[in-house]
Amino acid sequence: MKYRTGLIVVLCLASAAWLCGCTAPQSSPVPIPLAPGASVPPTQAAVTGSHVFSLRVDALAQGSVLPDEYTCKGAMESPEISWENIPQGTKSLVLIVDDPDAPGGTFTHWLLYNIPPSALRIDRAQPHVKVLAGGAQQGDTSAGSRGYYPPCPPIGSVHRYIFSLYALDYEIGMPTADRNGIDRAMSGHVLGYERFITTFGR
Repeated sequence: MKYRTGLIVVLCLASAAWLCGCTAPQSSPVPIPLAPGASVPPTQAAVTGSHVFSLRVDALAQGSVLPDEYTCKGAMESPEISWENIPQGTKSLVLIVDDPDAPGGTFTHWLLYNIPPSALRIDRAQPHVKVLAGGAQQGDTSAGSRGYYPPCPPIGSVHRYIFSLYALDYEIGMPTADRNGIDRAMSGHVLGYERFITTFGR
């Protein structure tokens, strides 16, 4: 009888320990801020190129705060993007604007593809249309909208907004595209890329 009682006590203690272990709170990883000018991991696409050309956002310095006019606190316009020295053999360019600090995971704020290699910039305040005047196509943001989706992080937080420009060795043959489709289309076709990091908080 004592043996059975002791066995029951042991089993109860073991069950309690198991339950506590399963329900113990897990600490969430804290994003590590990047220093101004630091690079971030490449997109999900298999990037075979390297940083070989320059990229500018408006007249900002790398790591600067994004002005209010390009966010939900202002006019919500897209900024001017310019670049130089794209790789030889470039057939098209892709521009992606991401927020890697969004609560639900990386949020894509702007997706432009098939930008002509002859272009030197994307002008400010682009319309929310499928094809821009210069021939570039706009894909869908993480919100499901087309065109520039202005940064608007939760109140009390500061997020990074990363502008990434990719030079490809071909044109993407998709009439419409979202981020996953563009990542797949770029895989193995990237000749070079560059990134420009900004921040914004509310």
